[in-house]
Amino acid sequence: YHFPAPQAPVIAVASSTLINGKGRYVGGPSSPLSVISVVKGQRYRFRLVSISCDPNYVFSIDGHNMASMIYELSTTIIEVDGQNVQPLTVDSIQIFAGQRYSFVLEANQPISNYWVRARPNIGNTTFDGGVNSAILRYKWAPIREPNTTQIPNSNPLLETNLYPLDDPAAPGVPTLGAADVSLNLAIAFDFASNKFSVNGASFVPPTVPVLLQILSGAKTAQDLLPPGSIYTLPRNKVIEVSIPGGTTGAPHPFHLHGVGHLFSLHMKSLTVMQHAFSVVRSAGSSTYNYANPVRRDVVSTGGSASDNVTIRFRTDNSGPWIFHCHIDWHLDRGLSIVFAEDVPDIAKFNPPSTWDALCPAFDAAHPDG
Repeated sequence: YHFPAPQAPVIAVASSTLINGKGRYVGGPSSPLSVISVVKGQRYRFRLVSISCDPNYVFSIDGHNMASMIYELSTTIIEVDGQNVQPLTVDSIQIFAGQRYSFVLEANQPISNYWVRARPNIGNTTFDGGVNSAILRYKWAPIREPNTTQIPNSNPLLETNLYPLDDPAAPGVPTLGAADVSLNLAIAFDFASNKFSVNGASFVPPTVPVLLQILSGAKTAQDLLPPGSIYTLPRNKVIEVSIPGGTTGAPHPFHLHGVGHLFSLHMKSLTVMQHAFSVVRSAGSSTYNYANPVRRDVVSTGGSASDNVTIRFRTDNSGPWIFHCHIDWHLDRGLSIVFAEDVPDIAKFNPPSTWDALCPAFDAAHPDG
């Protein structure tokens, strides 16, 4: 974006796509593009991450015409949002804001330069002059921009073709509506106020964080702020959430916080529960899959009014976890809720005395808020 966020129009459109920090824009200079170097005969694990403010992208790498035969650089997905999946070979990946993929690329094509393409769904969707592009360069290839052309994608990623590598079943009884708690999240947009809402409530960040509200004695959704945006959930229960699609600004990539990591510190291992969910119904599909749905933590709600994306998760990670649209403009305009899991046990938590110094220290360092 070539303007400060406070000066953004109601519908802000990105001026440029950056890949590894480099890119071009329409009417701008031919700035250097990112170069991904590979050696013929090697296999590479790529980690594809969308830190987009708004657009979703169709990511692909050009193939090459040679001796009347078409070669395609295919990619095999092995991980989605930190969850290992059964290998799936595709020729393009649609990736939404906040999503992550790992794929294996075999550098088995003739030594040359190939266009890496990320076509956004809004704004300038061409590749003219190297916009929305980077370069895959084989070792010993000439240092120049590719002259490859894009072959129509014939094997795009479909979310319904992704299956977990381990423990594939969704939690709970494999029947629609048979979860312990079922929620429907109806998204709406008010053009008069320029605000999104979920089930009639637009999220406004509270002056006191939800966690501190709970630790201070608030126990029910009615007690917690902001009003209408907090959903209290019981411990160790199966939650089913449905989000109808086709709403203003859709598709919305919704992200559930509460995702942790496994790491070691000073020879002591610390495990934090991971809060991915099972996508039992994906955008663009009317089928419910409880046997082996993909697990992830960012899902597209879909752009069609016939979509009804449905997810399931178990409340095994106590805490207040925000569930929000990952399009920054939409989050800023209220498209978010908070799941407060296991409020009674959170309230029993006795934080160390050093916690008491955190807020005064922050306030002192940020007197203007």
